[in-house]
Amino acid sequence: MKGIIMAGGNGTRLLPITGGASKQLLPIYDKPMVYYPLSILMLADIRDILIISTPEDMAHYKRLLGDGSQWGLSIDYAIQSKPQGIAQGFLVGKKFLGSSSVCLVLGDNVFYGPHLESHLIKAKINATKHQVATVFGVEVNNPHQYGVLGFNQFHQAVSIEEKPNTPPSNIAVAGLYFYPNSVIQMAAKIPFSKRGELEITTVNQQYLSDNALDVVQLSKSFTWLDTGSPESLLEASQFIHTIEKRKRSKVACLEEIAFKKGWITKSDVLMAAKKMNRTPYGQYLINNYL
Repeated sequence: MKGIIMAGGNGTRLLPITGGASKQLLPIYDKPMVYYPLSILMLADIRDILIISTPEDMAHYKRLLGDGSQWGLSIDYAIQSKPQGIAQGFLVGKKFLGSSSVCLVLGDNVFYGPHLESHLIKAKINATKHQVATVFGVEVNNPHQYGVLGFNQFHQAVSIEEKPNTPPSNIAVAGLYFYPNSVIQMAAKIPFSKRGELEITTVNQQYLSDNALDVVQLSKSFTWLDTGSPESLLEASQFIHTIEKRKRSKVACLEEIAFKKGWITKSDVLMAAKKMNRTPYGQYLINNYL
């Protein structure tokens, strides 16, 4: 399986902050926003990753992430010239994906909660071995802003609606998706929506109609943060700060994840730490791996 991080868009809800910087490069507490979706792919044992962004921002991502070898990854880059929907990512990344299954994650989403890694591995197996797609449902207070799941009397998902005026439930589809390779052909066939986008909801609806979609509803103890507004960006930083202070461990610490996976050595971790030894992030690595 390969991974795609959607890190494009105009970030209009965050203006003027994003007037000179890509949204996914903004900080969430002590690390760039893009570290969080990147950590999700790493936790799913995905090492071949494509960053999709705008022509204006691509150089900044390359400067920050490089080729990924410092974390035992292989990172490639592709340009989405116009923001024409999440599902367009599969067409932009068609050559990169080849015959592989794919996990696509939005670059401005943060996930934290119990059994996260086991959820990811199960979804990966379903897509790779069983040709079944997986989406994750999370309870939200403002479902009209998201793709929303509808359920029957047996609590089985029967519909997905994009930003409905009258939501069928308060369970939104989070920005993390697992698909078999067939998603490339499916994305190529769906029409543009009234918004002029290739909607990921349309893709998910098709898999649901084909009885090939696993809907995993995450528990209330799970946190999903969509950091698209100034308020949500602040809340995300406060949340990560609180969690790291209480747990005394880092969320989305890429060097730590890579080391625990056996992709890099302790000396690699310390080499990275020394470059950041004046920061809490670097001190965390030094204190735990020296």
